[in-house]
Amino acid sequence: MKTIFLSFLITGMSLWHRLAWGADAVAQPPESKLNITAIAMFFAFVAVTLGITYWAAARTKTTKDFYAAGGGITGFQNGLAIAGDYMSAASFLGISAMVFAKGYDGLIYSIGFLVGWPVILFLMAEQLRNLGRYTFADIVSFRLSRIPIRTLSALGTLFTVILYLIAQMVGAGQLIRTLFGLPYEYAVIIVGTLMILYVAFGGMLATTWVQIIKAVLLLSGATFIAIGALSHVNFDLEAFFQSALEGVKASGLADHKKVVADGKDIFAPGGLVNDPISAISLGMALMFGTAGLPHILMRFFTVANAKEARKSVFYATGFIGYFYILTFIIGFGAVVLVAPNPQYVDIVKGTLMGGNNMAAIHMAHATGGDLFLGFISAVAFATILAVVSGLTLAGASAVSHDIYANAICGGHVDERIEMRISKFAALSIGIIAIYLGIQFEKQNVAFMVGLAFAIAASANFPILILSIYWKNLTTRGAFIGGFLGLISTVTMVILSKTVWVDVLGNQDPLFPYKDPAIFSMTLAFVGCWVFSKLDNSTQAASERALFEAQNVRCETGIGAEGSSKH
Repeated sequence: MKTIFLSFLITGMSLWHRLAWGADAVAQPPESKLNITAIAMFFAFVAVTLGITYWAAARTKTTKDFYAAGGGITGFQNGLAIAGDYMSAASFLGISAMVFAKGYDGLIYSIGFLVGWPVILFLMAEQLRNLGRYTFADIVSFRLSRIPIRTLSALGTLFTVILYLIAQMVGAGQLIRTLFGLPYEYAVIIVGTLMILYVAFGGMLATTWVQIIKAVLLLSGATFIAIGALSHVNFDLEAFFQSALEGVKASGLADHKKVVADGKDIFAPGGLVNDPISAISLGMALMFGTAGLPHILMRFFTVANAKEARKSVFYATGFIGYFYILTFIIGFGAVVLVAPNPQYVDIVKGTLMGGNNMAAIHMAHATGGDLFLGFISAVAFATILAVVSGLTLAGASAVSHDIYANAICGGHVDERIEMRISKFAALSIGIIAIYLGIQFEKQNVAFMVGLAFAIAASANFPILILSIYWKNLTTRGAFIGGFLGLISTVTMVILSKTVWVDVLGNQDPLFPYKDPAIFSMTLAFVGCWVFSKLDNSTQAASERALFEAQNVRCETGIGAEGSSKH
């Protein structure tokens, strides 16, 4: 395996060297230029993380090592890794850009992404660690029938992972093309190759440390930008927000000019979501989707016990909450320092150079110059790498552990074969992600992250929370309710303006709301309840009887280290 790893490493390094230092030999977009500082810093990050992967590969010998890092991660380390897994480039670049363009309403995303964590802390963290081993399907199938429930859980995981991966890969390609001067296809291939290396060779141990390093870098960089923005007004928040109001008036951006022309200000609500159903639906998707993301739920099996699991969520909530406060400051800081500056604005088009998603990147240059711009550019790319690694591992685990080892082999499988299947699954998912990332280059994929959260909220979260807390849940109810949530979410998003009009080019949407969670989650919960109550089979009776044994283990952790019945 070391020989294979080294051959991958040498090939990857030579590819990176050829692309980085020979980039002028390939066709580049006219607006791109080579960012040597960013490339050097990212090269250092890649070298360190590949070294960690080589170290982790020698320590990854069992399925527990591969899926859960041997259960040896501390609560603090896991909390930092969870934050690294959760704080995606979409959060760093997207939310700060949303605050920059829409002002107050950008807080909806910041708060929505954060408030899911108390749900996980108080309702799920301890239960997940006590009931599960490697994936959230372990919990759901503790007393329910293995084959249908694990198949449904694996489908929900794979849908979520693939959609999330496509958005991340497209974002990586666009970001690197703009910042590093590399062609889009090569950027996607580099990200895909690295994530396959991290997962296939290092498993959860390598992925964990990649996420920890990335979290430290991202939090440090965002803190520096926020301090730079606030230092502009001597850390006077009232003066800071007053400067933001003045920045909108002095801005050359069309969005800001419209705000001024309409007699509004950037602190007024209604710029992004202007009806209560949309606001509630979006909030539900972000809040409960967080509690149903498979790559996040997997992280609770990497710690030794339920106490460390609770610590993980406590630390993660602190890091993530701090990060979203920073994105809020960075967004308004960009209004103060970037919007009025012709260096960053295309006056003729009335747009930000590189688009609104570059607001945080321009803020890095405005507060720290070229050197810090290179650092933040490398951190943004590292952010994508850490997130896609976690997603790939979750998808590979669904294929090998849920489908192959349990649904097909009935839980009786050689660990070495299961690990081999998982590594091949990681390779396959990586290739699929690279292919789809290249195919979706010209498409608007912003809806895919929203769809991934909506699926997690509608297909994963309902059956997970009901299986833990509701005695009467049966296999039939969970299977039908979960599928109702999955199918209705995908259907409603396709028929909404986001896809039906913006992607497919139709004139009017068939579904009037962008976010379907309020409807699809309701369908999922109602489906689980109705079909469970109607299920009077002998199997349903035995599943209800098993709830007491499950509840004892859920609350006490007795037997948590052993295999469950299923």
